[in-house]
Parts: sequence; structure tokens; C-alpha cells
Amino acid sequence: MSFFGKLKDRLFTSSSKLDRGLEEIVEEGAEAEAPETEAPRQEAAPTPAPETTAEPEPDPRPEPSAPAGPRPATPDAEPPVAPPVTPGMPAAPVTPPEPAVPETPAPEPVPEPASEPASEPEPAPAAPEPEKPGLLGRLFGKGSAAAPRRELDDAMLERLEELLIQSDMGVETALRVTANIAEGRMGRKLSVPELKDLLAGEITRIMEPVARPMPLYAKTPQVVLVVGVNGSGKTTTIGKLASQFRAAGKSVVIAAGDTFRAAAVEQLQIWGDRAGVPVMTAPQGTDPASLAYDAMAKAQADGADLLLIDTAGRLQNRSDLMEELSKIVRVIRKKDPDAPHNTLLVLDATTGQNALSQVEIFRNIADVSGLVMTKLDGTARGGVLVALADRFGLPIHAIGVGEQIDDLAPFDPEEFARALTGAEGDLA
Repeated sequence: MSFFGKLKDRLFTSSSKLDRGLEEIVEEGAEAEAPETEAPRQEAAPTPAPETTAEPEPDPRPEPSAPAGPRPATPDAEPPVAPPVTPGMPAAPVTPPEPAVPETPAPEPVPEPASEPASEPEPAPAAPEPEKPGLLGRLFGKGSAAAPRRELDDAMLERLEELLIQSDMGVETALRVTANIAEGRMGRKLSVPELKDLLAGEITRIMEPVARPMPLYAKTPQVVLVVGVNGSGKTTTIGKLASQFRAAGKSVVIAAGDTFRAAAVEQLQIWGDRAGVPVMTAPQGTDPASLAYDAMAKAQADGADLLLIDTAGRLQNRSDLMEELSKIVRVIRKKDPDAPHNTLLVLDATTGQNALSQVEIFRNIADVSGLVMTKLDGTARGGVLVALADRFGLPIHAIGVGEQIDDLAPFDPEEFARALTGAEGDLA
């Protein structure tokens, strides 16, 4: 799990590229669905508005109670004022009822309805009520902002294929992965996390058959020939393998077969010192095949379990260098017809699709038996490993994500798939 955490952190370049691409794909289709979700919310908002208009209905209710009070008395009181005026004597008392007339305007109920609308602000706090359904919708998983979804259709599959091809999975592998994702899921709405899980599952399925550690045999010494192009990380990989085998209780000898570069020999000696493993060297310019033969003889004499032979970096399009590699194989087979027992091709992940042609040529020249992928921490092309597994089916023994001695680990397909896609969840 510690290596998985390191792998996930250092594969950020690849996973972030896929992550951004998947989010864009889903959001493109989710934008068309957004107005559909907003429409019902707008319909829900006007519903409280008619309720507020219905509230002024209680105004007529106080009005009937008001005419039962002083209002009817005031109009009735005005006509009786006229009859008492006729007798003459009671004309003097007629003047006192006149102040009753100003009393009627004072208790006018007009301010009273004004007090009633004052109670109307109560529905005003009801205005935020439309927010509640929006929040509830998000809580129930209906909020598109929290987890946008897009219907899986032909347009979405095309965009997904383009994204996988850009991640160096190759055309054939991208088509196969998207076809498997689409099977039985067309028309379903998928979120980004769901799409990541589906993609990680398909990558795991492709890579599980090739995730195998380097086999160890009872015959000693077991000869491991390490090949690859310039700068692929062969020397570093040999030092890390030697350290791991020695930690497992195996006796190991290293042969510095890159006799053309003094710096390569020095670097291998440094790694040999770190791992506590002896390193056989030869003067610069010595025939690498001769050094390999001598190293086999020494390993047999010392009873070593493993002999790791480094080779000079060579381009797959240089026929002269490739012929030199085939010569090394012919010479060591004079000591042991079954040698080399393992031929590891070290690939630089930053080369992308160029790794496919490297595997094709090295497999024909040196009978490659397994792959080691390095520098996965510095590239957005981690998907090329999926293309290699899908096309060649060669065992992937280990992957490297750094320069430290513990930055090489056995290949785990599920951990790699989840780190590559950025998928979350517990690992098996």
C-alpha cells in the first residue's frame, strides 16, 4: 500500500490528464440537461406567490365586523338629527350629537387593514423556501452540481476514445476499452467517478494476465540479460533488482557490459556498493560478449544464484548495435545453452507509442521474456503500458516511479489502473 500511495502521487501527470478529460466529457453532456432540472425549480417558485395573494382575502372578514360596530351607527345617527330639530326646544341638545360625527372618522378602519398587511411580511420569509427543495435535491443525489451525469451515447464514446488515444493507449486498445464500457450501458447516465471505476476495471482486466514477477529457477547461476535503448534506466533497474534479490537471500553478481561508457560502469559500481553486490568490470572498449562470458564463469565458480548482465544502450534502428546484442546471446549460450534465462527489456514511459516498436525489435533480436517500465513519475503517457499488455501479452515484472532504491516494485494491475485513472475506493 505504501508503494501504491507513492505510485498514485507520482502518476499525477497521467491521472490528472485523464481526470480533466473525463470531467470535460461528462460536463459537455451535463450542460444540456441543466435547464431541464432548473425548469421544475422555477415552477415550484411561483406556487408560493399565489398563496400570498390569497392571504389578503381575510380583509373582507374584518369589514363585516366593522359595519356591525360604529359604521352603521354613524349613518343612522345623521338622519335622526333632522327630526329633533323640528321641535325647536330640543334644538340646543342637538349640538352635542354633532361631535359624534368627528368620532367616526377617528376610528376609521382604514389604518386597521394597513396593520393587517403588516402581518403579510410573514410570507416574505417563506421566499427562501424554494432553496430547500434545491438542497434536498442535492442531498438525494439529484443535484447536477454535486455529481454531473451524461448519457452514454455514440458522441460520448467518441470523445472517450480520443482521450484514451491521447493518453497513449493506442487506437486498438482505446476502441476495445470503450466497446467494453459501452456493452450493456448505452443510454445510462454516468458520473465522472462511475466512469473512472469502469475505466479502471477495464484496464485491470487487460493487465491482470501479464502481471507476473520474474521467475526464479533452481539452476545456478540464473542469467538475467538486461536490454533497452539509451537512457531507458537499465543501470538503475539492475541496481534496484540486485538489492531486492539480495534482501530475499539470493547471492548476486553484476556484470558491467556497457564497456563503451566509463560513466555507465561507475554508476553501476555505485549501485553495487549500495546493494552490497560485487560488480565485474572490464577496460573501456572491451568486447561486451567477452565480458559476459567471463562473468558467467566467475558466477559459476562462486556459486552465485543470479548473474545480472548490463548491456550498452542502443537504438532499435541501429542494425550494428542490435547485431552486437545478438552476439552476446550467442556467446553466453556456449556456457549454457539455456542462457539467458531471463531477458528483461527496460522501457522508458516517456517514449510513449515508440515503446511498441522497441518491444517488436528487441523481442526478435534477444527473445525478450519480460518488461520493466521506468519513469512513470515524469510523464502523462502511462497509458502506453496498457497498449503493450494488450498487444504483446509479455509479462510485466516491475515498474519504477523514482530514483530511490525502493522505487521499483512488482507490477500490480489494480493499483496501477486506479492510480492511472484517479479512481477512488478500497483495493482488494
